[in-house]
Amino acid sequence: MPDFQVVTAMDEVADDGAFKRKESTFRDWNKADGSTAYPPAKGRYHLIIAYACPWANRTNAARKLKGLDDAIDLTIVEPVMRLTKPQDSEDKHVGWYFRDNDQYMGCRTVREFYEKFGSGQVTKFTVPILFDTKTKKIVNNESSEIVRMFNSEMNEFATQNQEMDMYPEAQRASIDEVNDWVYPMINNGVYKAGFARTQSAYDVAVEELFKGLDQCEEILSKQRYIAADSAFTEADLRLFMTLVRFDEVYTQHFKCNKKRIEDYPNLLNYVREIYQMDGIHETINMKEIKEHYFCSHETINKYGIIAVGPGVDYSLPHNRTKLFPSKI
Repeated sequence: MPDFQVVTAMDEVADDGAFKRKESTFRDWNKADGSTAYPPAKGRYHLIIAYACPWANRTNAARKLKGLDDAIDLTIVEPVMRLTKPQDSEDKHVGWYFRDNDQYMGCRTVREFYEKFGSGQVTKFTVPILFDTKTKKIVNNESSEIVRMFNSEMNEFATQNQEMDMYPEAQRASIDEVNDWVYPMINNGVYKAGFARTQSAYDVAVEELFKGLDQCEEILSKQRYIAADSAFTEADLRLFMTLVRFDEVYTQHFKCNKKRIEDYPNLLNYVREIYQMDGIHETINMKEIKEHYFCSHETINKYGIIAVGPGVDYSLPHNRTKLFPSKI
């Protein structure tokens, strides 16, 4: 068995107490032009995700939006992380488990999957994973790249929204610009606040997080979507996956309680609109999201008690169509 460096998100904290997320390891691509070893193909690739993880679930949402259910098989891991080698008292790694009735490739844990198919690379044992069932190799575990593959390279197999381009060439500069500040300030910002181990690191993270949310609120008061005036793009998908978890989890578990999304009228209605899209709401399992966060981080929530509220209903009517009549 390869000698892996066992790392979890909780270990990625610098000496100053600030959370520093490591980059993904596997970065190969499906390419329709034949320039890689992984050409698009129906039924060849398998996606492993967790409902709980916003990074992983954005790939599942892209898969559903495009109607790639029949083209790309899916495995959803259990929501609660736990010791991956409980029989070894020296091994403290906590990670994802496959469900008893849905184990994949004979593996019980995602860690075991990486150890079996990860080519001996040093890595965290993260989801999502895009796996090639033909070569038995991990293609990619970077969610942003998997979303783009599903959007473009696998589009020939799309049974829904084939005309939808979440990364159109004419708007790529704007999308990239938004992603460049939304990721550190908001997507990763909630984790920087939640995993901070010093007051100063937490204070810096929270200030940056809410500066980012304020900036989103301002933009969304003037246009329907975050990176384009009238088009839903990958930037919206990436932002949404953090926002939909915010009031139910991050305000409490990660101490991001300066404001709620409910306190931002434009953000609230924006989340409602995206949640109600076919292909999005089916991927949001709030029960498993809450189980994961409240029960997987013992250093934050020692007894694994799941907060009862607030029970946000994003299926309520939104005003985005009235404010901005353009359609997705």
